[in-house]
Amino acid sequence: MSTFVARAALVSLLVSLLVACGHARVVKREGVRPVTAADRGSLEVPQDGRYTVRKGDTLYGIAFRHGLDYREVAAWNGIRAPYTIYPGQRLLLRGREQAREVAVTPAPPATTPGAPVTGPTMAGTPPGDTAQQGRPPATSPAPQVTRPAPPATPPATPAPVPAGAPSGWQWPTQGQIVGRFVAGDPKRQGLDIAGQAGQPVLAAAPGVVVYSGAGLVGYGELIIVKHSDEWLSAYAHNRRRLVAEGEQVRAGQQIAELGRTGTSRDMLHFEIRRNGKPVDPLGLLPPR
Repeated sequence: MSTFVARAALVSLLVSLLVACGHARVVKREGVRPVTAADRGSLEVPQDGRYTVRKGDTLYGIAFRHGLDYREVAAWNGIRAPYTIYPGQRLLLRGREQAREVAVTPAPPATTPGAPVTGPTMAGTPPGDTAQQGRPPATSPAPQVTRPAPPATPPATPAPVPAGAPSGWQWPTQGQIVGRFVAGDPKRQGLDIAGQAGQPVLAAAPGVVVYSGAGLVGYGELIIVKHSDEWLSAYAHNRRRLVAEGEQVRAGQQIAELGRTGTSRDMLHFEIRRNGKPVDPLGLLPPR
């Protein structure tokens, strides 16, 4: 009888341990989700053309999130250097002529054909700058195209160097390329470089840090470095940021530790943008 009781107790203990281990695995995976196109910066401006500034936002970060040139956003909103913005401020994210085109485009009728279509206007909006007046007429959807997965390593032929690009770029970290730039694909706006948690993330070129924070969904702990009026570089998913906004950095200076914030694996997402638009980093980085 004692042997039976001992075996039952042992079985009960093993079941308890298995349940506990299974529960631990579930807890460890909570919060991990795939990065979507919307997370990665879809390059789409809000329908009404305006963005409400939130605490922690910077003009550079807002422009980066929507694939815009920060100088254009500043000009559209009458903001001068050093580009100070305030929580609650409404920023125009397209030129006024573009905003008028959206505002006057009639929306598809929501009820019976011929019913009048109206839309709200925003308080304090100049004449013709109405917001949320509808969408452009719908067009036939483009055929779905299945893109092949990007190669794990760069091809033998390097990407073309953009005209007028500065020289002297350096690789921002060591590791295998697991995601390549694809022009026009909002989910592939740069390079994904796999690595070990905590390894150095380096500034790819000299410049000034214009964003250091975690306010852009899907990028995790993000650093943006301004190299000139035209050129920016971005370093996402860091474990820890080591530089603050306004800090001057050298090419090759460590600015962060590689991590997995905002993604499901340890890697650096690296982008280079010219006038707010992503370009292929392989056209600027040296061969390796």
